[in-house]
Amino acid sequence: MSETSIEWVPEAGFVVPQKQRVRRIRTAVTTEGPVLRASLIGIAITFLALFLLLPLIVVFYEAFNHGLGAYFSALTEPDTRAAIGLTLLVSAFVVPLNVVFGLAAAWAIAKFQFPGKSFLITLIDLPFSVSPVVAGLIYVLMFGSNGLLGEWLQAHDIKVIFAVPGVVLATIFVTFPFVAREIIPLMETQGTVEEEAALTLGASGFSTFLRITLPNIKWALLYGVLLCNARAMGEFGAVSVVSGHIRGLTDTMPLHIEILYNEYNITAAFSVASVLALLALVTLVAKTVLEGVWGEELAGGSRRH
Repeated sequence: MSETSIEWVPEAGFVVPQKQRVRRIRTAVTTEGPVLRASLIGIAITFLALFLLLPLIVVFYEAFNHGLGAYFSALTEPDTRAAIGLTLLVSAFVVPLNVVFGLAAAWAIAKFQFPGKSFLITLIDLPFSVSPVVAGLIYVLMFGSNGLLGEWLQAHDIKVIFAVPGVVLATIFVTFPFVAREIIPLMETQGTVEEEAALTLGASGFSTFLRITLPNIKWALLYGVLLCNARAMGEFGAVSVVSGHIRGLTDTMPLHIEILYNEYNITAAFSVASVLALLALVTLVAKTVLEGVWGEELAGGSRRH
């Protein structure tokens, strides 16, 4: 097709050279005047400054307001160390379990057709539509002393609610969609051609997964792990219901921040909050890097094909 190829434009009622039509479309979406563009950019920057940057500045200002000594003293306090340790422990359980579930669910949904597929997708999205507080209450009604399984658990000396297992279960519930939801669309887009070719050439199912499927979804998987870990460390609602707020035992970092703030221990509360804020910033930077690498790899793959 030459540079002066033509194309019929129904809404115009006449034939327009293709290059001119492309130019007309491009200019049509950028007709906003400089004043309007500057106003929109200013509104966006003002919004980010008021609702993102300003709270971060306040958190770090209050955390270091009384010097580094008070800051590190607050972080090394026994209950604070226990809260940080429990938060890391919960994430260490939750993230690997969600990776296993996410990979299994994505593999089943993207590669196979089976009865109940739509129902499984609905279940994966359930934590997005149910309040975390309601989820925590459901666990209490299931595993509490007066719950459905309460008598059996007490008879076997198993404690779930107001203990670490309850915190882990509640966190798993609110975080399990993140890994699955990041890799399902990508696996559906990729289809099953490469896996079928590998199986035809004699590769086993596990070898096909390790050599074909996993490399194709590695960046999406890491992205989902990042989001899952961030939510696990910052979860408050569901954990607040099932933890019992036992200091030094079942309080995670968000719950410990609330306790310190209610006790008017402002410096300690903002010191712990600054740690969560730093984790959020690290997550944001890692998310941006992964998006860039993932986008470059997808662009390179499209050029190769």
